[in-house]
Amino acid sequence: MGKYLTVGDILECTNGELIIGDVNTICKSFQRDSRLIKKDDVFIAMKGQNFNGNLLWREAFENGANVAIVTEFNNDEELNDYNDKAIIKVEDQIVALRNMATKKRELYGKDFPVIAVTGSVGKTSTKDVIASVLSQKFKVLKTEGNHNNDIGVPLTILRLQDEEIAVVEMGMNHFEEISRLSKIAKPTIGVITNIGTSHIGNLGSRENILKAKLEIIDGMKVPFLVVNNDNDLLHNWYLDNKEKMQIKTFGTEKSSDVYATDINLYEDYSEFTCNIKEDKFNVKVPVPGNHFVLNSLCAALIGNTVDLTNEQIKNGIEKFELTKKRMEITTINNGIKIINDSYNASYESMKASIEYLSNMKNGRKIAVLGDMLELGDFSKELHKKVGEEVAKNKIDILLCSGEYSKNIMEEAQKQGMSEEKIYYKDTVEELYKQLKGILQENDNVLIKASNGMRFFEIAEKLLKE
Repeated sequence: MGKYLTVGDILECTNGELIIGDVNTICKSFQRDSRLIKKDDVFIAMKGQNFNGNLLWREAFENGANVAIVTEFNNDEELNDYNDKAIIKVEDQIVALRNMATKKRELYGKDFPVIAVTGSVGKTSTKDVIASVLSQKFKVLKTEGNHNNDIGVPLTILRLQDEEIAVVEMGMNHFEEISRLSKIAKPTIGVITNIGTSHIGNLGSRENILKAKLEIIDGMKVPFLVVNNDNDLLHNWYLDNKEKMQIKTFGTEKSSDVYATDINLYEDYSEFTCNIKEDKFNVKVPVPGNHFVLNSLCAALIGNTVDLTNEQIKNGIEKFELTKKRMEITTINNGIKIINDSYNASYESMKASIEYLSNMKNGRKIAVLGDMLELGDFSKELHKKVGEEVAKNKIDILLCSGEYSKNIMEEAQKQGMSEEKIYYKDTVEELYKQLKGILQENDNVLIKASNGMRFFEIAEKLLKE
């Protein structure tokens, strides 16, 4: 049975004002898009630079909502048609969301299992495979897509109904953000996938990124972390802290609690032997790349921790599906393979994707790369390192767009890549046309950049043709 907030609970935890309605009205599900409202939803009116959800409460009611939470309301509004509805006015919608989610989480008790996942890269895919494994035994709530911020995490918690376990992704750009999210979700287990260079422009160093990720402990009653033992900073942190708190590790070395042996990487999948305690079993990962082996090991460790059988763990890994725009591999006309990894980019994820492209057997290897954002003073250095990877992995053709990506091109050429194999265009549209003009039968095309570069438009156009 689900545990639900009432209008009265929301008024209390948000210090809101009841415009109309009954304090005993049950609030089962929450939605911020008035177009997606279903019967008896609570409409949360968000306001941004280009839209004002406060103007859409009537539309939400007409679509079936029974409660609207707004930050602006004209007291002269005619409300006679909505006597069976409730309108709550709050001062700040983000703060209200945070407080409602905190209250909702409290209804489920401190022992309700919540797995919180953070890290520089791989959060979303690790969340997906953990949820797939846990779903072999439990009814699972998981973060939709990558909704991992001040809005996404509270909305995820507010979706809790009759689930038995939750897997919540947590992202950050600055200090104190993970701490705030952890205090809302109150995790029972925290996962740190790795410490890389994402947001290093805001935080200044990888060591500071580690400190920010470790804020995941702040909302825990008893600290319990699962960390990637292959990552240098996490490995050293584990050695320094393993006597102070409960920490479990996964990796490709035998020193980890769960580790992989006999790893075989193929174009469309990977295989490895999963070692847990005294047991070992073979696993086929339906997504290629060594980083997905690590994600699967993490999921295996979580599954073992909550008493899943090895067979359940194996089935969950082998059935998992990735969130869209993350290593989506599609074959189009003339045997051309499109590797759409356009959602986000850091040096670590760029390196992994380029290595995967390099290992493809047939056809030319084409990398369509754009800027990695939020790197600050490290931008030039890290884009040059991507250029090194392009040359080292013998990529056949490089196409770039974006001011920082010029450093990728320059370094690739410096490391030996022919200038004739490198193309630069000012816009995504021009880059798409250039790519279309050079495509040949059986080409393999990697498309990757930070989401703000909109490289997903290139992939969408190719897949539509």
